[in-house]
Amino acid sequence: MPNIKQQKRRVSIAARQRLENLHYRSAAKTLYRRLETAVAEGDKNAAAEAHRDLVRCLDKAAASRAMHPNRAARKKSQAARLVAGT
Repeated sequence: MPNIKQQKRRVSIAARQRLENLHYRSAAKTLYRRLETAVAEGDKNAAAEAHRDLVRCLDKAAASRAMHPNRAARKKSQAARLVAGT
């Protein structure tokens, strides 16, 4: 446990940031599953919309460093391949 007042603040800030990062990562997983479902059902409009939402979420997660930028790029590439049908 921190004894210094500023370190106590930093602990609470880190906890808040950890929850925000978890939110980004969880949302990305959910959007990827929605994309997989839309592609499996063959609904091109829903797949395109899900892909757009997923890419937007991954970009935000990488920008805020909730996710490593290379991991976000890899997930975007996987999603693009999934939409393309390969």
